[in-house]
Amino acid sequence: MPRVKRSQAEAGQMESAGPEFLEALARGLRVIQAFDRDRRHLSLSDAARIVDLPRASVRRTLHTLVQLGFAETDGRMFRLTPRILSLAGAYLLSNSVSTILQPAVDRLSTEFNEACSAAVLDGDDVVMIAHASPARMLALGAQVGYRLPAASTSLGRVLLATLDDRDLDRFFARARPEKRTPFTVVDKAELKRAVAKARDEGFSLVDQEAELGFRSISVPLRRIDGKVVAALNAGVHSERVSIDAMIHNYLPRLRAAASELQPQLI
Repeated sequence: MPRVKRSQAEAGQMESAGPEFLEALARGLRVIQAFDRDRRHLSLSDAARIVDLPRASVRRTLHTLVQLGFAETDGRMFRLTPRILSLAGAYLLSNSVSTILQPAVDRLSTEFNEACSAAVLDGDDVVMIAHASPARMLALGAQVGYRLPAASTSLGRVLLATLDDRDLDRFFARARPEKRTPFTVVDKAELKRAVAKARDEGFSLVDQEAELGFRSISVPLRRIDGKVVAALNAGVHSERVSIDAMIHNYLPRLRAAASELQPQLI
């Protein structure tokens, strides 16, 4: 079988990763990540174009996913199956942080009668690892595994504030802030100031930058040795809760919860 030609990015990744890097696995994961909310069904050609890999390589990957039950096809279009959730489940079951945080997030959501989440930094995004919302709210997107741009969220700014200056400079060098709402800050200098403020104050409040009509407040979650491992937040509809109420009522409770959780985060 002829060797698949590597892209320039792949070649660089292979060179930096060393001989133990498994190229086939990396390509398989790229194909899985091609599917999302807006691309629930993909043809072979579409998938190959999105991941920028040869059709033959993508065809073998999709065939393997179908045979393992992680995808299904009608002969032309492919889509992921619920079995793909077992991959996320493996992380959640093996990660004690998620196991500890979900009950705490449930309690806070009940107490506030608002949505509460815990998230970690993953590249340029934050990924929710625990989430709860009251029954009156429709869970349209925010749930475990949901991703949001770090620069535009209180969760993200709290986590970015924990980076050292060099890593933070690298983040902003590659960041491409997107204007998600009329209130979204996209100027990098202003974003750096917002992250610096979160670092100084120990919390971040973001008002309608990630989603119109929605504001949130977040605090860092530290493990027992003081290292920040996640962030904890409460999110509200802007017409229901004022900024002043979030700072004076929600922030103290979030900080207390973070302190209560710290001895459990090893």
